[in-house]
Amino acid sequence: MASRLVPNVTSKEGESQCKEKHAVLLSPVGKLEISGCETGLHEIKLPKMSVLPSGRAESSAACEVCEGAEEMTEPLKQCTAWLRAYFCEPARTASLPVPAFHHPLLRRDSFTRQVLWTLLRDVKFGEAVSYKQLADLAGNSRAARAVGGAMRSNPIPIIIPCHRVICSSGQTGNYGGGNLMKEWLLSHEKLQKEKLAY
Repeated sequence: MASRLVPNVTSKEGESQCKEKHAVLLSPVGKLEISGCETGLHEIKLPKMSVLPSGRAESSAACEVCEGAEEMTEPLKQCTAWLRAYFCEPARTASLPVPAFHHPLLRRDSFTRQVLWTLLRDVKFGEAVSYKQLADLAGNSRAARAVGGAMRSNPIPIIIPCHRVICSSGQTGNYGGGNLMKEWLLSHEKLQKEKLAY
């Protein structure tokens, strides 16, 4: 059932090593490094935030490619378009294709993969779930700690929205880009969702 909603992440056996391309996007949260090949997106690397971005989370600051534009594969172009929409026109993300993913973690059958796909599919823009709630959604109510491990190993943050997973107490919890970035992303989504409601 969930596999129909999952972007293509398989590769043919015997296929030669993929040619990885890189690009850097200047976003409201700093420089995002994206990498991928013709088959799919490999990774989004987040900058560590030590201070909040200037301006408020509702700012419609641009999200533009500042390095690597000339070598972008189709999945990198789709990733760029999706991230630009996320930061500048969030309502558009629902109508944009999610780029295919081509990362080993997302190709092998595991609880981590199941958690990440469940998060991508079920937790929408402006929503948040606890680690325990996500464990329930992924089919193992006693695996809240394993969900935390899945969030730490997420190679495609923001698109696979691990920032939307918080502690049962309501505290934000940890994040690969730092707690300030997690708080900024959650605030950005809350403000944008409120704007759309009016």
